[in-house]
Amino acid sequence: MTPHWLQRWTMAALMLSGFGAVADAHAQSHALLPSRWIASWGSAQMIPDKANAMPTNPASGVTLRQVVRLSAGGRRIRIRLSNVFGTVPLVIGAGHVAHALTPGTPRTDAGVTLTFAGRPDMMIAPGAEVYSDPVAWPVAAGADIAVSLYFASVPSPQTGHPGARATSFIIAGQHVADSSPAAATPITRWYAMADIEVEDAGPKDVMSWGTVVAIGDSITDGYGVLPERNTRWTDVFAARLRATPATRRIGVVNAGIGGNRMLLDGLGPNLLARFDRDVIGRSGVRWAIVLAGINDIGVLTRDAPATPAAHAALVAQITAGYGQMVARAHAHGIRVIGGTVMPFGGNGYYHPGPASEADRQAINAYIRAPGHFDAVVDFDRITRDPTQPDRLAPTLDSGDHLHPSEAGYRTMGEAVPIALFGKVDRDTVRSAPPTIALTFDDIPAHGPLPPGETRVGIIRKIATALKRAGAPAFGFLNAGFGLDDPTSTAATAAWRAAGLPLGNHGYSHYDLDRVGATAFAADVARNEAPLAAAAGGTDWHWFRYPFLSEGKSPAIRDATRTDLKARGYRVAAVTMGFDDFKWNQPYAICTGRADRRGIAALETSFLADARTAARNARTRAHAVAGRDIPYMLLMHVGAFDAHMMPRLLDLYRRMGFRFVTLPTAQADPFYAAANDLSLPGPTPSLARPAALPLAGPAPGLCS
Repeated sequence: MTPHWLQRWTMAALMLSGFGAVADAHAQSHALLPSRWIASWGSAQMIPDKANAMPTNPASGVTLRQVVRLSAGGRRIRIRLSNVFGTVPLVIGAGHVAHALTPGTPRTDAGVTLTFAGRPDMMIAPGAEVYSDPVAWPVAAGADIAVSLYFASVPSPQTGHPGARATSFIIAGQHVADSSPAAATPITRWYAMADIEVEDAGPKDVMSWGTVVAIGDSITDGYGVLPERNTRWTDVFAARLRATPATRRIGVVNAGIGGNRMLLDGLGPNLLARFDRDVIGRSGVRWAIVLAGINDIGVLTRDAPATPAAHAALVAQITAGYGQMVARAHAHGIRVIGGTVMPFGGNGYYHPGPASEADRQAINAYIRAPGHFDAVVDFDRITRDPTQPDRLAPTLDSGDHLHPSEAGYRTMGEAVPIALFGKVDRDTVRSAPPTIALTFDDIPAHGPLPPGETRVGIIRKIATALKRAGAPAFGFLNAGFGLDDPTSTAATAAWRAAGLPLGNHGYSHYDLDRVGATAFAADVARNEAPLAAAAGGTDWHWFRYPFLSEGKSPAIRDATRTDLKARGYRVAAVTMGFDDFKWNQPYAICTGRADRRGIAALETSFLADARTAARNARTRAHAVAGRDIPYMLLMHVGAFDAHMMPRLLDLYRRMGFRFVTLPTAQADPFYAAANDLSLPGPTPSLARPAALPLAGPAPGLCS
């Protein structure tokens, strides 16, 4: 039997986050405003180097036409222009916005004129940013628009973004409203333009609106993506949001800078220095996705080896930086999603070694751990080569072993869970009930048999109740249990005859901490032949730790995870349970004495503890993951379980739960470290603190 709940608060998982009260309050406060502006496009500002700067002091001034793709649509539009790195005033002589008829060319439709406080021109002070006046010019999500600005002179230093991945045009003279200007010189840079904002036109009581800012380095900036392709991972993600009704009003801003670091300036200001401007300072931001750190790790040893102390300091400083960003964002009602640092083994520029890889693993362990980010997207897991996990998968590698290919960017964009950003109003909460996957340990035999009961009968009762409730379940076999009972084999067969699958629970139900990794592995292997025979061709490569014991030392735990991975297992997690086995012995005694009052007391306490445990699990899930996760319920094939199964399933149904299969539940990213045993352990859980005790059957009842 599995006698105790896990006593830990650790999980190494890719968490899919819902939304807490802070984010809800933030969104609701915006919902009360007469108008709501969100950033539909934006870029991270920096000083262009000499190779990326605009020519200065043209003889007749220049028109700069910049073509961008909006992510969200709206009924009105405004442009935020930036001179944040300028040391002298930047004068905008005229402005215009139009639809780009053919991106990659300067051709536009008629468009509309931009004004600034009612005037056609605007002076932007050094270090400042300004908005154009709002223009009643409806734009669609995904529209390509051209913003044309006239500069009588171009100062230096400039403010801009070199990594446009789109073609802009320089035209001599004032031609902001020309739809087909002649002699337009193409460039692949952006200048002076920080954001394009749209006014959300949807009903004010719907909360599925706002902006997601993706902030990071060249992997977010889209290094290697050709102009007009729009295949950065953020482009793929934005297209998915637009294609989903619940999220089509959400904007995406790419605030990546190639070569950017978290801690020190390099190409562009460091991420900590620019976080407020690039995330918090943007209109309508409700979420941020942070993918950063790879350049910090690489630069540390790019030119010479670093000491162990320097490696440790780097990891501490980066993880502390994450904490600072999350705290700043939370103070403004913004949820922060952490992206794990992707592999870069084999890169010829950084030539990372084992120490750099250890840094990356330590940083990713921090990102995946609960309580640091509101959610995690495990970019590392989805892009690494399974056979060489310190390298990008060949099919996703651009060839430099650092940046993804177009297929790699697509994989990244498709990996960001849309569910993080959908509606979170009351109707949605009601339409998305929490789910439970039912699992049963210790097949074929658990606990004492009451008079007149058999192992076969107990399993048939459980299977019948499950079928009537439409509840799938998964069992875990100990082939070494019940060898003294000739009906045990028939009991296992009865489970399979009901169409219920089986996984491995060890032949002898060994406690890993008592027997050690070697004996434990042998016992797991010993269980495989009878398990495979009983499973009859179904997938039996699921493992449940006996006693939920995974090893008190990292060495034992990791050795066992390595063995299980080599055998092809996933670990079945446990995130809900109430020590149901404790009722089986008192029930056998009460039944032998025909003690109806005692049995009634057991029934009452059993259901009360099941209800309390379910509520506690949801409370802990919201505290750890910020949402309901699919819960993994631990049960046993005991006589009292069979007796109570119809009422227990009815209780869960009345509490709003829906029943799902184990594989369906564990597909949730919360369980990443249970599905992929190459990730750091232990198995994700929701440990019950001592402050949330369960009563159990009354002491001495029927004893």
